[in-house]
Amino acid sequence: MTVTSASLLARVRDSDSTAWSRLVELYTPLIRRWLARVGVQTGHGEDLVQDVLAVVVRRFPEFRHNERTGAFRAWLRAIAVNCARDFWRANRIRAAPVGGTDFGGYLCQLEDNSNPLAEAWDREHDVHVTRQLLEVLRPEFEGKTWDMFRRFVLDGVPAAQVAAELGTTPNAVFIAKSRVLARLRQEADGLID
Repeated sequence: MTVTSASLLARVRDSDSTAWSRLVELYTPLIRRWLARVGVQTGHGEDLVQDVLAVVVRRFPEFRHNERTGAFRAWLRAIAVNCARDFWRANRIRAAPVGGTDFGGYLCQLEDNSNPLAEAWDREHDVHVTRQLLEVLRPEFEGKTWDMFRRFVLDGVPAAQVAAELGTTPNAVFIAKSRVLARLRQEADGLID
């Protein structure tokens, strides 16, 4: 991925083929995991993942980020729920009941933003996207900068200890954190709110 000030969604809106590939790469494993969790069989799951992504591609020009927290995430969840419901109603899948409920009931719960299942979906989305974006961004930073960030932010090691381990100052650790997080915020703009 090239370094650019525009967010992934803006690049997708501009019909950047690399951005489209990145969006598909970013979301395919997440959608696949969501479907597997609700009992959709692997073969049907792959078809359904393709259906969801096809709708995203087709309808993306209509998507407008309304500046509300989770706008893209909620839009994607709605598409996934609607595709799953259409798939299920057409008897193309026979999902195993989740938690003792029927598949249709599960989909209704996912549609309700205040439902714990929808909230879990949102949390999983944010964690997945953050991890994936960090992996994409990692090559943009020198090894020592990344190591300071990783130890301090991801591992939760105090700045003074990280500085001692890596032969630098606590201030350098804070600067590394700031640089990586600034770049992450830039790349995650509109995806994670």
